[in-house]
Amino acid sequence: MTRAPSLDAALLRRMFDAAIAAAQPALCVPPALPEKPEGRLIVIGAGKASAEMARAVEAHWDGPLTGLVVTRYGYAVPCERIEIVEAAHPVPDAAGLQAARRMLDRVQGLSADDTVLCLISGGGSSLLPLPLDGITLADKQLINQQLLRSGASVGEMNCVRRHLSAIKGGRLAAACHPARVVTLLISDVPGDDPRDIASGPTVADASTCADALDIIRRYGLELPDHVLEVLRRGRGESVKPGDPRLARAEVRLVATPQMALQAAAQVALQAGVTPYILGGSIEGEAREVGKVMAAMALQAVDHDQPFDKPCVLLSGGETTVTVRGKGRGGRNVEFLLACALALRGRAGIYGLAGDTDGVDGQEEIAGAAIAPDTLARAWEQGLRPGDALDDNDGHGFFQALGDSVVTGPTLTNVNDFRALLVTRDDDGDAAGER
Repeated sequence: MTRAPSLDAALLRRMFDAAIAAAQPALCVPPALPEKPEGRLIVIGAGKASAEMARAVEAHWDGPLTGLVVTRYGYAVPCERIEIVEAAHPVPDAAGLQAARRMLDRVQGLSADDTVLCLISGGGSSLLPLPLDGITLADKQLINQQLLRSGASVGEMNCVRRHLSAIKGGRLAAACHPARVVTLLISDVPGDDPRDIASGPTVADASTCADALDIIRRYGLELPDHVLEVLRRGRGESVKPGDPRLARAEVRLVATPQMALQAAAQVALQAGVTPYILGGSIEGEAREVGKVMAAMALQAVDHDQPFDKPCVLLSGGETTVTVRGKGRGGRNVEFLLACALALRGRAGIYGLAGDTDGVDGQEEIAGAAIAPDTLARAWEQGLRPGDALDDNDGHGFFQALGDSVVTGPTLTNVNDFRALLVTRDDDGDAAGER
């Protein structure tokens, strides 16, 4: 079977690139900038997109400003007036700890005439790992490692993080009082809840230490007693709604997963393929989501239900991987591997899934792509797709096939992008069962 580049991998990659481009800070930050303050403008922030957001601010702000933002290693960009610090993600390091301390120092002693512009994007939780008194960086590293492997949702993970932090859960905005705080958010979380984007350093939080303890028990996390005691005694309570220190804090969402999916949908329409956005906030185990989307694609290719072909099924959000094997995890590759197994080589169906920040799990790989011949090529190389899925080794599987999708640092982050393309090209034999 000869593939038509306009209706398979090439089209999917153009759609993925369009989703990333739609969330670029140079496009979405300038319209959301606040008016000039009577006093100073101090720029702070954290996340994978924060450095590029800072550059966009500098390019469109003609008044004086100073600032400090922290981003992931490899994501720094040149800025003249805003200091860019790099730190580790997803497991925090000392560079992030020091940057968080310095950020709090920067916002001390402000007046009501000053404005703090806070640039927040996904990844900020790990990049601002300043713990409460009595908790160490090593504790935070252990907590993050356990959370990442637990299968907890991003909301659950960030609830725990907020209640063990000296800067998240509204504490950063409280430290800026009485200055005005304007937070620009690039959302990487299902539902775009500001509390969950970088664990909400400038946002009031109604959740409690008791909620965090429930999550720790639910997933069987083994945390040190002195960490649990912080929660039991309520010492980790976040800044609650109605706190007067946050009366002048406002949030502006400048890029979301839905915006990215809509940009991808336009690319599909231009190619004569009808897009269907199934949801921008899909959660759950990645492999289970893969099975469901595969079933929908099979129904479309076989019966033109519920969608006529050619069509593309688009979704975003943040699935989870409960790592039980020896593989490297990665929710997008796990989704695709489960999807490929469920499709069993059915002709006419192609897929791509990737994280819009260019990093799937802890790998410098955005995701991967599948085609009707994915399983057949794997078996020819002696690979066992089912075993790879059982071992949570989607990255190893797709790297061996040469089907990884690598973007490098995208300088933005609006979570995962998933697309299954159903074409009219339904000739050829399925790969069969093995």
